Amino acid sequence: MTSCPPQPTQLPDRPPDRPPRRPAEVEEISAGGVIVDVHDGVAQIAVIARRNRAGRVEWCLPKGHLESDETLEQTAVREVAEETGIVGRVLASLGTIDYWFTASGTRVHKIVHHYLLEATGGELTIEGDPDAEAIDVAWFPLGEVQSCLTFPNERRIAEVAWERLAGTT
Repeated sequence: MTSCPPQPTQLPDRPPDRPPRRPAEVEEISAGGVIVDVHDGVAQIAVIARRNRAGRVEWCLPKGHLESDETLEQTAVREVAEETGIVGRVLASLGTIDYWFTASGTRVHKIVHHYLLEATGGELTIEGDPDAEAIDVAWFPLGEVQSCLTFPNERRIAEVAWERLAGTT
């Protein structure tokens, strides 16, 4: 006959070890891009400034979330217009950037699709940004924008735009 193991005479002081709880994960898809116009024979792109969570100013490419039944290209055109005031049309895909960050205890996998857009109208302004994330917007010569963009992955997208316009890709 098998006997049961003896019962502990004392209860543990702490709950049993549990594996750490993993934060919830979500995937976000956005689109935006490099909107180009030619001023005095120089190709320039509109770049926005925003403050990060620490309050530091970051210069970045305009982008945002898809709404309802929009395509990625429609989202890129809308977001660029909202954040820069410049209306454009898509010329080509420039590739995607994906990265992870944590917000409110949730891990977010963000995928951003970038497009090359030709400016067709509008005026440089942040007044149309419904989220009021952009704090400034400016034209930068495409060949020099590398020095102002905060993020290396966006500098890479701007370089791809430059190569497309130069006909080297």
